[in-house]
Amino acid sequence: MTFATIKRTIVVIDDDHDIQDIITAFFKTKGFSILCFSNAEAALQEARTSGQKWDVVLTDLSLPTMTGLEFIDQIRKLFPNLPIILITNSKSVDAAVEAIQKGANDFIVKPIHFAQLQISIERALYISTLNGDLTELRTLVKSTRSNHGSVIGVSPSFLKALDIAKRVAKSTANILITGESGTGKEILAKYIHSSSHQQKGPLVAINCSAIPENLLESELFGHAKGSFTGANEKKVGLFEEAQDGTLFLDEIGDLSLQLQAKLLRVLQEKKIKRVGENQYRNINCRIISATHKNLPTEVNDNRFREDLFFRLNVIQIDIPALRERKEDILPLAESFLRRFSLENASPVNSFSKESVGFLLENTWRGNVRELENAVERAVVLCTASEISLENLTHSTSILKSRKESFQPTEAENAFYMTFKDHLPSVDDLVFEYIKFAVKRNSGARDKTAKEIGIDRKTLYKRMGTSQFTD
Repeated sequence: MTFATIKRTIVVIDDDHDIQDIITAFFKTKGFSILCFSNAEAALQEARTSGQKWDVVLTDLSLPTMTGLEFIDQIRKLFPNLPIILITNSKSVDAAVEAIQKGANDFIVKPIHFAQLQISIERALYISTLNGDLTELRTLVKSTRSNHGSVIGVSPSFLKALDIAKRVAKSTANILITGESGTGKEILAKYIHSSSHQQKGPLVAINCSAIPENLLESELFGHAKGSFTGANEKKVGLFEEAQDGTLFLDEIGDLSLQLQAKLLRVLQEKKIKRVGENQYRNINCRIISATHKNLPTEVNDNRFREDLFFRLNVIQIDIPALRERKEDILPLAESFLRRFSLENASPVNSFSKESVGFLLENTWRGNVRELENAVERAVVLCTASEISLENLTHSTSILKSRKESFQPTEAENAFYMTFKDHLPSVDDLVFEYIKFAVKRNSGARDKTAKEIGIDRKTLYKRMGTSQFTD
């Protein structure tokens, strides 16, 4: 362990000029910068006025006018985390132990053994560096939970969305956040909650597409004991858990029509009834919902209730896809880089010129989520201080190879024109899809069956006697 590659400043406080000279000569050869003082008062004055960063203090315990113990009390008020190592004689070891209890990091006994002193100083610097990284990580984690959280962006379209979020946060209006998967809809919901009057209440989130329909009603409204098979205990629903706070309904577009009707009733009456109970319970929570679907289209196709849509869509905030706001890519990537470098104790602190080009040119089909995962993987794999193009492209190579390995021919593109003049039956569509899939896999039927999620027997049955030849 050595810090010679980083210019560190050692402050030496000793009224013995010979010791000053010896320490200076020794540590200058190790790449350190040395600052010497003959008394503690002069050192404190310099600390208060110069603004120069000190990395470690090496001070004699017995000093004129102000003792080493008094100096520790004073310097700690200025620099609480500054490493301090004491120099003492064998008769003052007890005083040195007392000084360590008051905040000194270590002590050495005269005559000075320089190998031991170097180890002591480097250990103090190492611990100081770790403490600094820990402080930075705590600050970063705290900031991600603050009002702004991970809401990062400089593009006009994103700032417009953020401005709407700021203006409506203090209201009680229901909010609908729209945007592709991975754009950060839940992050924006957390920002709105933390900026709202409900911020002291809980933020409860649920992904409506991730829970089976027969369980989702119980999750939202709760249930009574014995109300259905497996209901061995009563359960409080998420509406009750979010009391005086915010309930975030993610992927609201995937809610069944039956549950849409029940949700509409809750929004109208501000009351819920647990499954298996007749008792109504008052609820008071703000509703923020989100979806990647086009809800007006879903309404037109009778897959989403129009009255519920209007209830949820009092305020709509659309988050653009990352490919539409390229100005936000680097700020986001750099934020992820700092976080993952600290979390993984990685030396990575920057992107190479080539990797920056890749970041800006990539389409990021998975939006911010894909970018975050790519940067995390690059940080973990990178062994240098700079992320290379290879580190980044390796993390997206699977998707890239899938995208580039198949280039449809004119005949295969004609698939989309097959039913231009008439509506096909379901069997027609299945047949044409399987035909397309088998061609894509160069006739490998077993592989095709596995890829499209059916068994081989079903595939052959759907194919019939056709050999799919033109």
